[in-house]
Amino acid sequence: MTGNENNGTPKGGRLAFGILMVIVYLCVGLLFIFDIFRIDNNAISYTVGGILIVYGIWRGYRLYRGWN
Repeated sequence: MTGNENNGTPKGGRLAFGILMVIVYLCVGLLFIFDIFRIDNNAISYTVGGILIVYGIWRGYRLYRGWN
C-alpha cells in the first residue's frame, strides 16, 4: 500500500463532504461566540468558538491545497 488509497470513496463525494464540514465548523464556532447555546462562562464559549473557527479555516485550507 502506498498510503494514497481512499477506500473507493469518489473524489467528488470527499470534496462535498469536506466543504460541508468546513461550513459546519465555522457555523458552530460562530454560534458559540454569539452565545446561542447559553453557556454560563463566556470564556469557555469564546474559547470553544475560536478553536472551531480556526479548525474550520485549517480544514478549508487543507481542502483547497488538496491535502485531505
